[in-house]
Amino acid sequence: MSISKVNPSALYDGSPFGLSQAAVDTESGLVFVSGQVDWDANYELKSDTIEAQTANALENLSIVLKEAGSSVDNLLQVRIFVRGELADHMEKLAPILANYLGSARPALTGVGVASLASPGTLVEIEAVAKVRQ
Repeated sequence: MSISKVNPSALYDGSPFGLSQAAVDTESGLVFVSGQVDWDANYELKSDTIEAQTANALENLSIVLKEAGSSVDNLLQVRIFVRGELADHMEKLAPILANYLGSARPALTGVGVASLASPGTLVEIEAVAKVRQ
């Protein structure tokens, strides 16, 4: 198996944490994207609302997918982790996700969790995609 690491310069450096933003299995063309959060290149949150953090995490996801040779249209699976009870946030998150995912409609799982990457992080989004052909 040949693996290509993806680490866009526009995003934070994952090496202190032992991670790449994505890993691509070049034989199968599968792209495994690490959880994307609302961090800038300095590991700082850009916003404090769940709506803005979700939009920013999705933008980071787009950056990683593009660098990996993929796109939103090639998403196979998306997992969204939300601090707290997921149902408490679905009314706010559903339109943002529907707008971002559009007609791609990948498999989607939402999970409520007690904590994420930093105390102010409210949402984290990971994905599996395929490389564009």
